[in-house]
Amino acid sequence: MSHSNIIRLSKVTVRRGSRTILDSINWTVKQGQHWVILGANGAGKTSLLNTLTAYLTISQGEFELLGYKYGTSDWRELRKKIGVVSDSILNKINFHETCIETVASGKQAMINYWGRIPQEEHDRAIEILSKIECEHLAERRWGSVSEGEKQRILIGRALMADARVLILDEPCAGLDPVARENFLAFLNRLAQDNRALALLFVTHHVEEIMPFLSHVLIMKDGKILAAGKKEKVLISATLSKAFDTDIELCRENSRYSISIKTQIDVVL
Repeated sequence: MSHSNIIRLSKVTVRRGSRTILDSINWTVKQGQHWVILGANGAGKTSLLNTLTAYLTISQGEFELLGYKYGTSDWRELRKKIGVVSDSILNKINFHETCIETVASGKQAMINYWGRIPQEEHDRAIEILSKIECEHLAERRWGSVSEGEKQRILIGRALMADARVLILDEPCAGLDPVARENFLAFLNRLAQDNRALALLFVTHHVEEIMPFLSHVLIMKDGKILAAGKKEKVLISATLSKAFDTDIELCRENSRYSISIKTQIDVVL
């Protein structure tokens, strides 16, 4: 396997009983690439993420992360190289924990820090808080910061562990339009400043696809419908197929929007 490959899935299939959840997935993420993962509800996006973090066991195929092969490596250690920003983690953090403790907890991949932070880790956490533009929040309690700030703190937690892959699972859900744009602009800066970090951005909304996202993976019914460079994959026809409706994709100033053609039946 090439050292430039961050993730490689080859014919990965996940079955539970008679149900096929993921069907023969072939996907490679190379260093320097940032992917957006699109698909309707039930398309397989969450199952794919759970496979990447090895919380969902594959039935057949091969999965490699940073050159290590699933089934022959200690995945408990490899998980530390995958940062996850999602509601499932956000909701587990203690209301009274300080933001610097949340960032520091990433070092050992723990949720909710206990004990005293060693000076070296404290200094590193402060450095990361500055990098994610949240140094002023160091001593603030988790329960008192905004949703957008929480997302940034979770990213800082992943950076504390020197993560090589950062999974952002619908990170803009719950953000108002202004907070969403501020957070997306922050991600754009983060991607430019962290070249070794591969970002996987999961969303339903093409409006959230920022210029830093170079590649697109579109899923449907547990399969890959299309994957590749954004300019080639993100087209009206493919989106229409993915969402089973007539979609027109528009692009303006490196941002996207859609219009959906619907037929309204009028009953007299």
